[in-house]
Amino acid sequence: MENEQLELKKSTSELKEAIISISAILNKHRKGEIIFGVKNNGIVVGQKASEATLREISQAIASNIEPKIYPSIKKETISSKECIRVLFEGHEQPYFAYGRAYMRVADEDRQLSAKELENIILRKTAAKWDSKAEDITLKDINESTLKEFVERANKAERVKFRYTNKKQVLEKLNLIKDSKPTNAAKILFSASNPIEVQAAVFAGTDKTTFIDIQQFKGNLFELLRLSENYIKEHINWRAKLIERERKEIPEVPIRAITETLVNSFCHRDYIAPESNKIAIYKDRIEIWNPGDFPEGYSPQEFIQKELPSILRNPLIANILYLSADIEKWGSGLKRISEDCRANKVKTEFKVMNYGFAVVFRRPKDGTVNGTVNGTVKSSEKSSEKIKKWYEKWYEKWYEKGFSKREIWIISQIDNNPNISIQKLSEEADINPSAIQKQIDKLKIKKIIIRCGSAKGGYWKINKAIIVSP
Repeated sequence: MENEQLELKKSTSELKEAIISISAILNKHRKGEIIFGVKNNGIVVGQKASEATLREISQAIASNIEPKIYPSIKKETISSKECIRVLFEGHEQPYFAYGRAYMRVADEDRQLSAKELENIILRKTAAKWDSKAEDITLKDINESTLKEFVERANKAERVKFRYTNKKQVLEKLNLIKDSKPTNAAKILFSASNPIEVQAAVFAGTDKTTFIDIQQFKGNLFELLRLSENYIKEHINWRAKLIERERKEIPEVPIRAITETLVNSFCHRDYIAPESNKIAIYKDRIEIWNPGDFPEGYSPQEFIQKELPSILRNPLIANILYLSADIEKWGSGLKRISEDCRANKVKTEFKVMNYGFAVVFRRPKDGTVNGTVNGTVKSSEKSSEKIKKWYEKWYEKWYEKGFSKREIWIISQIDNNPNISIQKLSEEADINPSAIQKQIDKLKIKKIIIRCGSAKGGYWKINKAIIVSP
């Protein structure tokens, strides 16, 4: 039966349609096949395969497909009947048939709009952007980041050379052109903060009220680390005792988050002025990058099928592969989906007007959800009270230098002056010693005061410093 890479034609009377199918398949899959002598329902009817017929097919393809391709055209016996099989391959997209461009969608050939065609051509140009020489010098390259990369690549056994100096290493990595570092070298290793990530935590399910907002600048490897740490800090973790050892388990698998961040930096459009974005809401986590998703494909196709990787930034992708940040070409979305499915975390892959986002749905009954900052689990009534308190005072106190954890502890004490360190530990699902350290800091700052005994006493907020709501 027909599929996205196989077109069946009952005879060469459908040669024009076959040529259109060839161009459509090439524009999406780069290779495919046509069989003459088989109906589209799979019934073999046969096709005369004389030398003249084979030559007619060859000439029609040569005359009507641009850029030129050189297919294999052979007669073949199928179900005891003579047929013709045409195998073709091409890597110079877009391909045109009779002056028009098509894209294969399921088993149909859809003509591309002017905008879709423009996007393919722009992506073809943009794919070369990371190999162009950039207006930076070797002095702009962060040597420690470059050294660390070489160490990781050696550990992963994906390079066989050791660090010598900036120039030699970049040359071995094909990141030098016209005696200058390329755009890829700048994005990956520059010390001049070439790219930016905007990250925020919101109190609810929209952007009305934010709890925290940050702007990170650096090279790609620095932003990978900062972005991952930011998400780790603001998601829910629960404790589980495994073989007498306490293990912290995140509400969303960290491997899936790391894979998503790597993909977002690897495949983003660096010509676009927008920053990568991380948004943590009460019910979800969104990681977004600028740049169109590959034309003619859907995220589900990369998850369900073995498709070739379509690289916008091949040099950047290669470096991330060498450092083992990319495990295998074209498998990122599949690993994210599988890892989240195994951990019962719902995911969405959103193709947007000019960008792509991965959305992780946070568990409704998670340790963090249902409260203001996602760090405690309490009753709905208490949670709503803390939420209003937190939204009102967080920004003011954060500007004064209080940490998010300190502000959370103050909110709990203000809500319940009798709360114990053990109870705070249980609510936050972290060790009592970690809570004690935060309490000690607040005591040193004279923010909170312990009144009475350890068992029968209560907490008091120093209202000379903080005005309680």
